[in-house]
Amino acid sequence: MTDSNDTRSPMPLGLAQRGYTGIIQHLSTRDAGSALSDIELESRLIELGFVEGARVEVLHEGIVGRDPIAVRVDNITIAVRRREAMAIIVA
Repeated sequence: MTDSNDTRSPMPLGLAQRGYTGIIQHLSTRDAGSALSDIELESRLIELGFVEGARVEVLHEGIVGRDPIAVRVDNITIAVRRREAMAIIVA
């Protein structure tokens, strides 16, 4: 089975719109703009299931500023702020 996501350019999940589906490539917390330290943000994202190779889908966007977003990671639905989602690189 081939995946059409193979030809996509990597981008932060925080830029994705509702309906986007992709695969997590890696985490890049350096310029995410989170109030958390890079290490703490990375640790929290991993604990929530945002790990390399996981399939993600943006299910819902908040009304005000499209924030937060509801994301399905494999079979779990999680709400995450867009600024934290900027650390999740997907393709």
